[in-house]
Amino acid sequence: MTISVAVGLVGVSFGALAPAAGLSPAMTMAMSVLVFAGGAQLLVTGVLAAGGGIWAAVAAGLVLNLRHLPFGLALARHLGGGWARFPGAHVVTDESTAFVLARTGGTDGRARRAFWLLGAVKYGCWQLGTAGGLLLGAAVPDPSAFGLDAAFPAALLAMLVPMLRRADARRVAGTAAAVSLACAPFLPAGIPVLAGMLGLGAAPRPDGTAGGTS
Repeated sequence: MTISVAVGLVGVSFGALAPAAGLSPAMTMAMSVLVFAGGAQLLVTGVLAAGGGIWAAVAAGLVLNLRHLPFGLALARHLGGGWARFPGAHVVTDESTAFVLARTGGTDGRARRAFWLLGAVKYGCWQLGTAGGLLLGAAVPDPSAFGLDAAFPAALLAMLVPMLRRADARRVAGTAAAVSLACAPFLPAGIPVLAGMLGLGAAPRPDGTAGGTS
């Protein structure tokens, strides 16, 4: 329930601010219905709002969503078979992956029910939140006056913080942040985010040594 409420609230901020980035209400709802990737949607819209080009925004969103590849592999046996895997893949999220793998005791039937229930509830809350945000944005001439413009970086930061418990994650995040900040004055909006991928060079190798070291 808590996860669903949080998802809906982030959806409200997305719906309220997306038109300010140049997205029409129809495009905003279409993105939520067809993409359903909160972090990627926030990042794409944030890049557009900062003046970045559409290709930089889309590339940034795709890079962020690459994390869903291992999620899908981990959840494959819980998605069912045949055509059922298509809607199942559509509702794979960070929260559903963590919940299903950590709290179902490895029981396939229980895990499958938990996955579909959480996925359906989150999907519905995200659509309602986006629609509510569009209505709110239309009623508020300047959403930034209420601090809603901070929703994009705040939401992305909230996704990042739990991952920083590990030393290797902090090293990668620190390197990525340094690269992005160094590139920001010289590159168009959105490109520094992609350049931050160079921070992966600081990730540890299988032998335990850090990347980029001998």
